[in-house]
Amino acid sequence: MQLSSEQLQHYQDRGYLFLPNVFDRAEVEVMKAELPAVYGENSLGKIVEEDGKTVRIVHGCHTKSDIFKRLSQHPRIIDPVMQILGSAVYIHQFKISAKIAFEGDVWQWHQDYVYYKEEDGIPEPRIVNTAIFLDEVNEFNAPLMLVPGSQKEGLISVFTEEEQHNQYQDGPSWISRLTSKLHYIINKETLEKLVKQYGIVAPKGAAGSVLLFHPSCVHGSGANMSPFDRALVIINYNSVENTPKIPIKEQRPEFLASLNYTPIEPLSDEVLLV
Repeated sequence: MQLSSEQLQHYQDRGYLFLPNVFDRAEVEVMKAELPAVYGENSLGKIVEEDGKTVRIVHGCHTKSDIFKRLSQHPRIIDPVMQILGSAVYIHQFKISAKIAFEGDVWQWHQDYVYYKEEDGIPEPRIVNTAIFLDEVNEFNAPLMLVPGSQKEGLISVFTEEEQHNQYQDGPSWISRLTSKLHYIINKETLEKLVKQYGIVAPKGAAGSVLLFHPSCVHGSGANMSPFDRALVIINYNSVENTPKIPIKEQRPEFLASLNYTPIEPLSDEVLLV
């Protein structure tokens, strides 16, 4: 799957690109069949909401699920990502963002790259965030919102020392990247200025659609008050020319910041149903 010059320019200008119906219904059902096992696992990579039981996000699923491993090597994803970055790539991070119906909590406005730089030592934002829709994303189930073009502003995040909710108050420092209480956020005054200049978009579409977005593009999402689940597979691909070099205080766990920089070899196009 190759992007057109117009699509590449859209990504460069707007910081995101929405690709509808990349995977068909049968392929989506194969992926969704993996979710009960993913949500049921007991691991450090699984983070819950403030109620202590609702799954918020699960990391590193591609190391345990053959289906998600194949997905991470799928040419319909890998080819466009390598086009955008102009190099081979490896998986820096893989996660399932759950947003369970009625219970999924907010993601504050933020930029991903500040975490990759400050906590993982990645020198440049040569990363593509790839979100695969496992459910229909609509106006009701907390679609991901982006400020298009905001990646041009560079790093504009501010540090905040909000206390973690009760589940994680005594947790490790890396927890602050994963709960509803983030450490690096976009404050209200900055967001107002950005939205006045760039606006807000919320790409919506059928299950199987894919959203590519820049790691410095400001984004967030509201609580899911609807009766509709909104699960996303989010794979963060980094250029092999952009491996960590900046000194950091403490290495995050492997499921959050991979130390395997081996370039991904795309599989054949019909891999999920094999």
